[in-house]
Amino acid sequence: MIENMKGLLLDDRWAPVTSEMGFLEAGAEHAARAFAAWQGGLFGGITVEVRSVSGSLEQALSTLLPLTDMERRRYLFVPTRSAWTAYVDNGWRGTDVFGPVSYMAERLGCRGLRVVAVPNTIQKDKGRYGAVMLEMFGPRRTTGLNYVRTLAVSNDGGRWVFDQSGEPFSFEKLEQYQARRLRDRFTFDMLKEYLRHLGLSPFEEDFYLPEGAPAWLVERKSPVSPKHKEYTLAQVREDF
Repeated sequence: MIENMKGLLLDDRWAPVTSEMGFLEAGAEHAARAFAAWQGGLFGGITVEVRSVSGSLEQALSTLLPLTDMERRRYLFVPTRSAWTAYVDNGWRGTDVFGPVSYMAERLGCRGLRVVAVPNTIQKDKGRYGAVMLEMFGPRRTTGLNYVRTLAVSNDGGRWVFDQSGEPFSFEKLEQYQARRLRDRFTFDMLKEYLRHLGLSPFEEDFYLPEGAPAWLVERKSPVSPKHKEYTLAQVREDF
């Protein structure tokens, strides 16, 4: 069910930062430094710094604060107990995975994932529109983009939709995609099961930072726009 998502990462305390997460099948430091080089090339004349971050997962996430709205300025790469590195950023509406992770999958020659899990709590303009999504990107483009497989159930402004594309994985429950209720066609439990088949347990805190390995923070040091605004985590969660 999307309405009752028990077992979200850190009890969802870091939503919307962790409501959408990216994963790259590469080492954390390697991914962070490659990302910093890309960012520095995109925005000539700016400084992009990379530094290691020690401590717990929540301490690592806190380095993203404050959250910003005009442009993202901090990006975190977190090693896991697998071949995958997690990616989140400091956007005030949550992490933007598609552009960075799809591109970095090509740049690093690896697979990338976009994982979305948002409880459906919307009531009278308060709360969140629910969504469960899994997208895999490959190291090469085939039809203009490098999608390998996509699955998504979401509340699109009050209307539930189900979408899929690409070749199904061998472990998928294809019969479930025929469920009468659209929101039952791809559930949070199914998302977790599919991710386990891919070697990930992203909703479990101990999946991250194995054996004291540091996370890596990439930070842009360029001047900010006059319209630039900053927010605390509590401020962006007020509408939840």
